Amino acid sequence: MKHRTIIEPFRIKSVEPIGLSTEAERVQQLKEAHYNPFLLRSSDVIIDLMTDSGTGAMSAHQWAGVMEGDEAYAGSRSWERMEQTIQALTGMKHVLPTHQGRAAERIIYGHLGGQGKVFISNTLFDTTRANIEFSGATGIDIPVAEGQDPATDHPFKGNMDTQALRKLLQQHQGHVGAVVLTVTNNSGGGQPVSMANAEEVSAICRETGVLFLLDCCRIAENSWFVKHREAAMQDLSYREIARRMFALADGAVMSAKKDGMVNMGGFLALRDGKLAEACTNLLIITEGFTTYGGLSGRDMEAIATGLQEVFDPHYLNYRIRSTTFLGEKLKAMGVPLMWPIGGHAVYIDAKALYPHIPSHQYPGQALVCELYRLGGIRTVEIGSVMFGTYAEDGSLRPARMELVRLAIPRRVYTQSHIEYVAETFGEIMRSRDQVRGYKIIKEPKFLRHFTAHFEAL
Repeated sequence: MKHRTIIEPFRIKSVEPIGLSTEAERVQQLKEAHYNPFLLRSSDVIIDLMTDSGTGAMSAHQWAGVMEGDEAYAGSRSWERMEQTIQALTGMKHVLPTHQGRAAERIIYGHLGGQGKVFISNTLFDTTRANIEFSGATGIDIPVAEGQDPATDHPFKGNMDTQALRKLLQQHQGHVGAVVLTVTNNSGGGQPVSMANAEEVSAICRETGVLFLLDCCRIAENSWFVKHREAAMQDLSYREIARRMFALADGAVMSAKKDGMVNMGGFLALRDGKLAEACTNLLIITEGFTTYGGLSGRDMEAIATGLQEVFDPHYLNYRIRSTTFLGEKLKAMGVPLMWPIGGHAVYIDAKALYPHIPSHQYPGQALVCELYRLGGIRTVEIGSVMFGTYAEDGSLRPARMELVRLAIPRRVYTQSHIEYVAETFGEIMRSRDQVRGYKIIKEPKFLRHFTAHFEAL
C-alpha cells in the first residue's frame, strides 16, 4: 500500500515548551520591538519561521558525537573527522573551519574583493552581499527571467542567466572577483539550480579564467530537485549529485547551520593551495587555529554526522514534501506565493497580497507584522527592506520582488504546527484590505533588516 501521508522519519525524544500568548500581548510586544521581528524575544514567539539556519533539531547520533568531541586546540580527532567528511563530499583538499557561513564569506570575499571588483551571482543572499560590499566590491545578481516572476511555473527558477553572465564577464574583464552560484537560490524564493545550468556556468568561468564558487548551504535540498526534475540525473543518489556539482567549482562556502543540520558552524573549501594559504592566514587572525577555526570539537563532530545524515533519502523526501504541504495549502486558499515551492521555505508574494501598499511602504514588513499579531508566527521580509537601496535623491530603489519567507526549521515542527500556520493565513486573507504599510525610522548602513526600527503608517 502506498500512503499519501508523508510521516516524519524520526521519533521525538525531547521536547521544548512553547509560550502561548494573546493577540493583545503580541500587539504590545510588536510595538516594543519597533515592528521588527528580529527584535522580538524568542520566548514571545509561538511558531518561529524566521530562518532555518541553526534552528533545527539534532539527531541522537549528533548528540552522541557532542559527548565525544575532542577539544584539543590543535589537531583534534574531531577536526580530522570533519575535514575528511568535507573532503569526501566536495572533492576539495583545503578545508577551513569557521564558526558559521558568514565568517567563511568574510574570509574569501575579503581576500578576493576590494574597490573596483565585481562578483556575479544568480542571487547573493544578504550576508554574502554585505561581505562583498563591505570590502568595497560590487555584487551583481543575474537570475533567469522566470525566477523573477513568483507566479511562473518553472522547475529551476534558481538558475543563473548565462547569456547575461557572458556579457558581464566581458564588460568587467579583469575585475571579476568570482562568480557565485547559490544552491538553492535563497533570495530568489528557495528555488533550485539545475545541474545543466551549473555545468554551463562552470564552463563559461573556465573559458574566461574566472573563479567559480558555490554557496552550498542547501546543496542536499538542491540535489533532491535535480534528481526529481532533471531526467539525466534520476539514476544518481542525492550525494552523487552533490559531488558532481562540487566537482564543477573551484571552491565552496557553507553555513553548516542549514544542510549540515547543526546549530553552529561552517566552512570554506578550496582547490587551489595558494588561495587556501592566503585565506588560512585570515582564518588564524580572525577565527582561530586551522584545526578548529572558531568551532569546538563537539561542533565539528555534529557537523561531520549532519553532512552524512542530510543525504538520507527518507529524510530529504520528508523535508521537501513537508515544506510543499504548507505551500499547497496556502495556494489552495488563494495566498499569492512563489511557485513552485522551494526546499526550505514557502515564500509569500507580499506585493500581490497587498497591492494597495507600495514598495516604499514595505508590504513584506506589513505581512510579517500581521503574522505575528494574529498568530505569534515570526517570519522574515525578503524584499525592499532587505535588498532595497537608495537613489541619490533619497528615494527607494525597490527590490525585484517583495517576498516574505516562511523558513521551516529541520526536524522541529509537526503537521499540527503547520496547520496552525495555514489557519492564521485564513485571517490574513480576510483582513488584507485593512492592512497598512510601514516606514523606517532608524537603520544601519549594512544589513539594516536585522536592527532597523519601523513605524506603522
